[in-house]
Amino acid sequence: MPTLRISAGPVSVTAQLNDSPTARLLWEALPIDGKANRWGDEIYFSIPIDADEEPDARAGVEVGEIAFWPPGNAFCIFWGPTPASRGSQPMAASPVNVLGRIVGDATQFDRVSSGARVRLERSDT
Repeated sequence: MPTLRISAGPVSVTAQLNDSPTARLLWEALPIDGKANRWGDEIYFSIPIDADEEPDARAGVEVGEIAFWPPGNAFCIFWGPTPASRGSQPMAASPVNVLGRIVGDATQFDRVSSGARVRLERSDT
């Protein structure tokens, strides 16, 4: 399973990618740099890939999942409730293609502000 390094502001973590078509597109596009946008306990930013909603796309996600939001061509990191949530679980604005999950504590992203630089790159770990 490919491993991704995500660096955002003061946070640097790894994530395990799944074997979905969108995750493979992401892997081929790395490295990617962007600027964080916060939406509750979610960071998202546009990335240079284009993918349709996959058959198993969903709006309800788990803490620590990373995903691709097709309407905005955006990479998303979820660690808590968003404005669309009806409780403590993360909820995307609309269905996302889940790409994998953060290894370790995803709540570290709470320390990342809107506008922070984000880098996605391949990791050897």
